[in-house]
Amino acid sequence: MGVPAELTILTAAFLHGGWIHLIGNMLFLWVFGDNVEDSMGHVRFAAFYLLCATAAGLTHVFSMPNSTDTLVGASGAIAGVLGAYLVLHPRVKVLVLLFRRIPIVLPAYLLIGAWLLIQLVGVWTGSSTPVAWQAHIGGFVAGALLIVPFRYKRVPLFDRGLRS
Repeated sequence: MGVPAELTILTAAFLHGGWIHLIGNMLFLWVFGDNVEDSMGHVRFAAFYLLCATAAGLTHVFSMPNSTDTLVGASGAIAGVLGAYLVLHPRVKVLVLLFRRIPIVLPAYLLIGAWLLIQLVGVWTGSSTPVAWQAHIGGFVAGALLIVPFRYKRVPLFDRGLRS
């Protein structure tokens, strides 16, 4: 007995193309996910995450209806977490290792903005890599929109109340 076809859009988010794919997704989830989860609680975060994964998968399906590529990975859902983080905490500083060696601190809007630009370039250039660029963008947009109703009402948007 297999998974019903309608659920594969969700189950695909729990499969990965290898250890590097899985570790990369988990790194982004570790860095950004806890703050997004704190903004809404565990149960709402689980629903939010699954909705972002679904939005990512549907974006891929509708933007590339003739694709025969297998869609796997949590990247679309993680992209939703990035979209939510950008709406919640654009000015929060994030530690990044430049060239894997040089520690620098960047505001989230620069880091996530650079990530989003890479996704858009992937779509525009029709990159031949097996990356579902459209799914990432769909998940990102879903997360940026869904954070508004999913967050606790006491949680401000766009770092309001942040003291510099």
